[in-house]
Amino acid sequence: MQSIGILGAGKLGMTLAQLAIKAGYRVFIAGSASPERIRLTTEVLAPGAIPVTSQQAIERSDIIILALPLGKFHALNPSLFTGKLVIDAMNYWWEVDGPRHTVLPDDQSTSEFVQSHLPESRVVKALSHTSYHDLHDSPQPPGTPGRKAIAVAGDNPSDTTIVAEFIDRIGFDTILLGSLAAGRRLEPTHSAFGANTTADELRMLINPEA
Repeated sequence: MQSIGILGAGKLGMTLAQLAIKAGYRVFIAGSASPERIRLTTEVLAPGAIPVTSQQAIERSDIIILALPLGKFHALNPSLFTGKLVIDAMNYWWEVDGPRHTVLPDDQSTSEFVQSHLPESRVVKALSHTSYHDLHDSPQPPGTPGRKAIAVAGDNPSDTTIVAEFIDRIGFDTILLGSLAAGRRLEPTHSAFGANTTADELRMLINPEA
């Protein structure tokens, strides 16, 4: 996996672009505006990333990262994602997205909802529970004592393995939660949300009774 497409040119999207470029990936980034409108911002914040349209980012990339406001996710064309590995880094925020029931069903995690909207893709939940500040400041080489960890949830073990390898390359350990449904434990209001901790500490936050 050598190319990363990031949908969302905000703070999270630009931070992930920086990390992926440093790790040696080719990075395509798309915002809500035209590629020309984000070109200068990209050159300043994530030099080396290539501004493109959303469709181009999807078509040219091995892994797609969704770094959009969840409420804008509906605008994406599901047919473009056929066969694609998608990392859901989105969260539901009332202030941005409005009442939850208007955005997604109460009985689904955000990633289950994303998978249902993109049925021909392979969705993995990751990079959503840690702030963009911590993602920017905390990368470390493998084996570094105290290296911070990112939790990953997905229904296909081969896909979660690929995502874990990507996360390792950008500077973080990983812990695997299991299914997409388990990814709800990474959402706002849950103990692991906002965590910037080691793998052992993150496991305790996710499963305090384990």
